[in-house]
Amino acid sequence: MKEIGTYKTAEERKVQTVETVLNLATHQSPEAITTTAIAKKMGLSQAAIFRHFPKKEAIFEAVMEWVAEQLLSRLDRATKAASSPLAVLEAMFLEHVDFVIEYPGVPRMLFGELQRGEKTATKDMVQILLHRYGKRVHRLLEEGKAYGEIDEVTDTDAATTLFIGTLQGLIIQSILVGDVGRMRSDAPKVFTIYRRGLGGIQ
Repeated sequence: MKEIGTYKTAEERKVQTVETVLNLATHQSPEAITTTAIAKKMGLSQAAIFRHFPKKEAIFEAVMEWVAEQLLSRLDRATKAASSPLAVLEAMFLEHVDFVIEYPGVPRMLFGELQRGEKTATKDMVQILLHRYGKRVHRLLEEGKAYGEIDEVTDTDAATTLFIGTLQGLIIQSILVGDVGRMRSDAPKVFTIYRRGLGGIQ
């Protein structure tokens, strides 16, 4: 096979591989993605892929590393201008939705890894990401209580679970109907309902 774009650096090639996997995951189950399909999509031979990744699992690990880094950094940027804990939570919610709209293969990868029965490094990375995400939400909810935006009797653990679960519900629903873009209009209305449930100063 003729290799296209041979002169990319190793780092550029790795990023291209990650983006290719996410693109493929938009249209098929992550488990069905093969190194052959990845190489074909990139216009490379399998040997070229294996020069950067020793096995398929290493590719998926790189995907999860990229997702965690990109998502968390985007959330940081999106929340810089927020004036209060609740405003930060809303900015997080909406930016997460925008991230999924831009990369619809991401939730398929995350859900696919979590459904795997065996313990893998990639699955561990997904669980670590969810743990870090949950801790961030939990901290903001506690700050919201101190700020007076959230009712002090609110169960912070339950509110954290609901925040993440609401996002997941929106994502799954959009995947089922085949229209991730609809989340952009649905998300603000859904967050408004979530915010009202927290009580406090609205």
